[in-house]
Amino acid sequence: MTTPLASSRPAKRQAPFGFRFVAPLALGSTLNPINSTMIATALVPIAADFHASVAETGWLIAGLYLTSAVAQPTMGRLADLFGPRRVYLASLLLIALAGLVGGIMPSLGGLVAVRVMLGIGTSGAYPSAMRIFRVRADKLGCEPPATAMGVLSMGGTAMLAIGPFLGGVLTSAFGWHAIFAVNVPFALGIMVLVFLWVPKDDRPAEGLGRLLEEVDLPGIGLFTAFLLSLMIFLLNLNHPIWIALPVSVIFCAGLILHSRRRAQPFIDVRMLARNRALSVTYLRAGIMLMMVYCILYGFAQWLESAAGFSEKEAGLITMPMSIVAALSSLAGTRNSSIRMPFLMSIGSSIIGCACLLLLNNSTTAWLISIAVIFFAAPQGMFATATQTAVYMQARAEEIGTAAGLQRTAQYIGAIAATSLLGLVYGQSATDQGLHRLALVMGVLGVVLFVSTIFDRTISRPAKR
Repeated sequence: MTTPLASSRPAKRQAPFGFRFVAPLALGSTLNPINSTMIATALVPIAADFHASVAETGWLIAGLYLTSAVAQPTMGRLADLFGPRRVYLASLLLIALAGLVGGIMPSLGGLVAVRVMLGIGTSGAYPSAMRIFRVRADKLGCEPPATAMGVLSMGGTAMLAIGPFLGGVLTSAFGWHAIFAVNVPFALGIMVLVFLWVPKDDRPAEGLGRLLEEVDLPGIGLFTAFLLSLMIFLLNLNHPIWIALPVSVIFCAGLILHSRRRAQPFIDVRMLARNRALSVTYLRAGIMLMMVYCILYGFAQWLESAAGFSEKEAGLITMPMSIVAALSSLAGTRNSSIRMPFLMSIGSSIIGCACLLLLNNSTTAWLISIAVIFFAAPQGMFATATQTAVYMQARAEEIGTAAGLQRTAQYIGAIAATSLLGLVYGQSATDQGLHRLALVMGVLGVVLFVSTIFDRTISRPAKR
C-alpha cells in the first residue's frame, strides 16, 4: 500500500480564531468609533443645557480625537510591553468609569474631561486586539487571521457609520446623558467575555520601573503640543491664527530630534524611516480617512441644513452605506492581494464624489442614499486592507505600536477633515459647499488612485 509523498514544506496549522475568541475583540473595536460619532447629534442639547457656544462644544469632538491620537501609540506600546489582555481589560474599566461619570457630569468642562477619559480608554482596544491576534498566530504558526481581522474592522466600521443615528435615538429617548451612560454596561459586558474567552497573557507584567523607562513622557508632551498647535491653526483657516503654524513646526522638529536620541521614543521616527512601506500605508490611510470623516460629518450636516431632513431621517438615509461598509470589510479579506481592495475603495470614492456633484436640496432621499453608498468601501474594504498591510509590514515586536500609529494617522485625518469642512462650508452647509467638498475630495482620490497603482511598497513584509 502506497502513501502520499510528504511535502517538503510542513503545512501551517490554522489557529482557532473562532467566535468566542474574536467576539470580545470585535466588540471592543466598536467603542472608539461609536463614542467618536454619537456626540454629533447631542451637541445641540448639550449646548442648550450649558449655555455654550458652538466653538465651546466643539471641544467635545476635538478633545477625544486629540487624546486618541496621542493615546493610540501609547496603549499600543503598553500592549507590547505588559501584555495585550491586561491593557485591554484596564482600558475597558476606564471606559466604564468614564461612562458612569459622564452620565451625571454637571458641567461642560467636566464633559470634556470625560471625553478625554474615553479617548484614553477606547484607544487601548484596537492595538491590544491586533497584538492578541499576532501573538496567537505566531504561537501556533498559522497564517494571518484575515477573516478575524475583517470582523474586527467590520465592527468598528459599522459603529462609525451608525453612531450619529444611534446618538440621536438615545438623546431623543433618554437625554444626552445616555450617550455616556451606555458605555457602562457595554464595557463591563465585554470585560466578562474577555475574562471567559480570551487566553491570559503568556508572560508576566513588567514592573513600575520598566513602565517609567518605556513611557516617553517628554515625547508624549511634544507630540501633544504639536497636534494641539496644528489643530488650532487648521480649525481656524477662515481666520488663521498664524502664530500657531510656526509653533507646530517647532514642536514637530523637537519631537523628531527627541525621538532620534531616545532608545524607546513615543513616536519612533527611526521605525518610520526604515520601514518605508509602513509609512506609505499611514499616509494613504490618513488621506482616505480624511475623506471618510468629511462624509460622516459633512454629508450629515448638508442633509440637515440644506436638504431639510431631520436627524433620524439623515441617519436612515446613510444606513444603507453603513450596512454595505460593514459587509465590504469582510469582502476585503477575500483578496489574495491588498492592492486591489485599495484600488477598489479609492475608485469607489471617486465615483461617490462625482455623484455628490449631482445632488442638490431637491434631490429625493432614495437617490441621495444610493449616491452615498459609494463611500461604503472606503470605510470597510479600505480599513481591512490597511489593517492587513500594517500586520504584514510591521515587525512582530512592534505590531502594537504600529497598530496604534495607524489609528493616530486616522485621527489626524479626522482633524484635517474638520478643517476642510469649515473651509468649504463657511457658516452652514449648502449645495455649493457640498460641491466644493466633492471637488476637493475627488482630486485627492485621483491622486491617491494613481499613486497606489505604482506603489511598490504594497505587500512588502517587514524584515524579521
